Amino acid sequence: FSGADLADGSCAHPTIPGRVSPLLPANHVTMTKGTGLVHTAPAHGMEDYSVASHHQLPTDCLVDESGHFMEAAGPELKNKNVLEEGNEAVIKMLQAAGSLLKEEKYVHSYPYDWRTKKPMIIRPSKQWFVNTADVKTAAQDVLKKVKFVPTSAVNRMLEMLDRRTFWCISRQRCWGVP
Repeated sequence: FSGADLADGSCAHPTIPGRVSPLLPANHVTMTKGTGLVHTAPAHGMEDYSVASHHQLPTDCLVDESGHFMEAAGPELKNKNVLEEGNEAVIKMLQAAGSLLKEEKYVHSYPYDWRTKKPMIIRPSKQWFVNTADVKTAAQDVLKKVKFVPTSAVNRMLEMLDRRTFWCISRQRCWGVP
């Protein structure tokens, strides 16, 4: 059968009893990178978040700031590191449920932290947003008071701020903001 035959279908969640997962089309899922069928983790990636938002799905996050499963993931996974013993626990749960079709080693292309050289897990975070025009004006006013060396650098910075469309006040770096 073709992938289109699966449209509007659903399947039982393999590790959360009673939870049903819809089968959804997504442009970022292709046959060139595997089967073309993948899980969706709306709280852990931009493409998945976009698909979930389009279909008005919840974006539950089951992973805490340190990369460990939270209580909502279930007692079998709670407090386990996602990339370590948590991964093994999920495989065992899938085997026990008879839901594991195939297991093989795969080198995943996680984003890496340039300082620690360890993989990062993308998580959603609460943000507060302000009027970008107010932020832009305030930032430009403050920059005009800064002594730049060389002095020509201030113009480049002001031009960059003028072109900026998105602002995130907190960079959310665990080591602080320079």
